Amino acid sequence: MSPLLFLGAALAGGAGAVLRYLVDRGMARLAGRRFPWGVLVVNVSGSFALGLITAALPEGAILLGAGLLGGYTTFSTAMLDTVALWRDGERPASVFNALGMLLCGLVAAGLGLALGAVV
Repeated sequence: MSPLLFLGAALAGGAGAVLRYLVDRGMARLAGRRFPWGVLVVNVSGSFALGLITAALPEGAILLGAGLLGGYTTFSTAMLDTVALWRDGERPASVFNALGMLLCGLVAAGLGLALGAVV
């Protein structure tokens, strides 16, 4: 990886992290903080975007995929939210968060790949 590409991926990762924060805050304002809707929206939309980029712009996979979307999506936060919901007695919400994010993410990634192949 060239130094310029490395720098671009690092900057894109920072931008993705800021974007994740803004989406999470926005969703919390809209839907409240009882359920982690922001992280769900971030991970599902990130799955779709990565599928789209992978199929339509394979040369953009490092900068946009690993950089921007790597900073944007967050598996660790999703898992922590799932465990916190379970610990707080919100068992159905915990299961919905874990399985819903997985299934929605898979569908979103597949849709992104399909759309990217058409573009």
